[in-house]
Amino acid sequence: MGVETTTLFINGEKRTFSMGDHFGQVPYSETLLETLRDRLGLTAAKKSCDEGACGCCTVIKDGDAVPSCMLLTADCEGAHITTLEGLADPETGELNPVQQAFLDYNAFQCGFCTPGIIMSTQALLNKNPRPTQEEVRDALSGNYCRCISHYHVFEAIDSLAGRGVDLDEKWRDRR
Repeated sequence: MGVETTTLFINGEKRTFSMGDHFGQVPYSETLLETLRDRLGLTAAKKSCDEGACGCCTVIKDGDAVPSCMLLTADCEGAHITTLEGLADPETGELNPVQQAFLDYNAFQCGFCTPGIIMSTQALLNKNPRPTQEEVRDALSGNYCRCISHYHVFEAIDSLAGRGVDLDEKWRDRR
């Protein structure tokens, strides 16, 4: 009997994990959030409610914004995962348009929820570069911010949607 593995493509990089209960293996009960943070050091996705309600751990999985605390790593076989760390240009470090708009419009306060909101926004704009305000609100409905910086978030997203920023291949969901 061979060792069972799970392969994911995280920020464009192929990652294969040995699954099991032995030292160094990923337990079948480990969430994608735990794998990203604890094994790979990708800490932008935050652990908060651990129930999929707050959006702080949002990543893009196969094009959709998802709460990584609700997914088991073992169930993500073959998935393409993008985290906040994977949005900037890997060669130059240049921020993508969503990240830059959040900076330009001060669309954050404490910053704890910001990565999840950016990832939800990115997933929306990948599918629809000109969303209506209602579509934006719907896309962000799974993200909770205590600091009430949503006003600035909506301004940042409106600046992108209003200009119809085309997230060309360079900035689309990295695979």
